[in-house]
Amino acid sequence: MVSRAVTQLYDDVMRPSGLRVTQFSILGTIARMGEANLRQLEDTLAIDQTTLTRSLNLLERGGVIERVPRPDGRIKAMRLTSKGRRALEVARPLWAQAQAKVLRELGTTAWTDTQRRLTHLFQVAAKKRRLGRARRRVQPLAMSRIEARKLSRAVGGS
Repeated sequence: MVSRAVTQLYDDVMRPSGLRVTQFSILGTIARMGEANLRQLEDTLAIDQTTLTRSLNLLERGGVIERVPRPDGRIKAMRLTSKGRRALEVARPLWAQAQAKVLRELGTTAWTDTQRRLTHLFQVAAKKRRLGRARRRVQPLAMSRIEARKLSRAVGGS
């Protein structure tokens, strides 16, 4: 509930830019990296793949990002277009206004404490996410009964 209220505050202030704060964060991250693939954005922004993919598709349709072709034929990395760079330039001062409003409301001491706590929470969540990915990678593939039967027949079983 708190995150929605804060997001709404930023979205309201940033409305003239045409970007929501989540889109601003994605564009800012891509701008800092030059180009970024889905995994890099997931890890950096701590956004689940489904939500991130939906946001990237909207940004691509809006012409603010584009896919970067890869030599091996994969098209997974994203970069800002000139329209995206302009949108980011318009949005930055609006984001700063929203940030200043939050700081005025909370005070710098409370803001610093909140940042520290949220950073810790993010680190815990990111570590748990990495461990979950690692476990999924090392688990043996489950075989259905039909596949097991076929394999058994193929190697001479009944």
